[in-house]
Order: sequence, then C-alpha cells, then structure tokens
Amino acid sequence: MKRTDASNVAEFPGQKNSIQQVCFERKEIDRILNLYGRMVAAGHWRDYAIDMGKDVAIFAAFRRAAERPQMRIEKRPADRNRQGMWSLHGEHGQILKRGHDLAGVLAPMERRLLKAVEG
Repeated sequence: MKRTDASNVAEFPGQKNSIQQVCFERKEIDRILNLYGRMVAAGHWRDYAIDMGKDVAIFAAFRRAAERPQMRIEKRPADRNRQGMWSLHGEHGQILKRGHDLAGVLAPMERRLLKAVEG
C-alpha cells in the first residue's frame, strides 16, 4: 500500500488499474474514536461503522445497531479546496457542519456531550 500525501488517498498497486481508497489517518481516527467513547459512556451511542471507499471515508455512529446512523463524519479529499473535506451529517442526512479542520467539524457533537454531562 502506498500513501499519497497530497490527497490522503491510499493506492493499492499490483492490479491492472491501481485501486485508490480514501482513508482516515491515525490522528483523525483517534480523535473520532475518543469522541465516540465519551458518547458511549454518556449513553448516547452503542455502535459504529467505518466505510472507506474510492471517493469518501465515513464514520457512522448509531444509537442502536438496527437504526440509521445518528451521526456521520465524512472525509472527502476532493472537496478540500471548496468548503473543506470534512462534513458532519445528522440522522436524516442533513449537513450540520463543514470545514477544513476535523476539530471544528466535531464541535457541535462536543457541545452536545457537554450539555448532557452538565444537565
């Protein structure tokens, strides 16, 4: 596997057409799983799924495994020069936040966690 720094895309050579896949970096997945662990401890989430495709990498958190995801974090390197490659999606698919920085995109979920602890 070969990583290209400019696009955060992993290339898998050896096939006729090289397969490319968008993936989370170690720091990014650590930050996301840190938030996930705190949300589990607060009783909001119980399950998660990670999908890494050709154009997008997705982390989805579920309240229950049989439901649609309560929250999705998407990484789309193709949108880096537009509104940012990170986006936070709500349960019904609405875009809650977009940005160039993962911490800024996760801020609404962090605030929700703080409200749950205080109240």
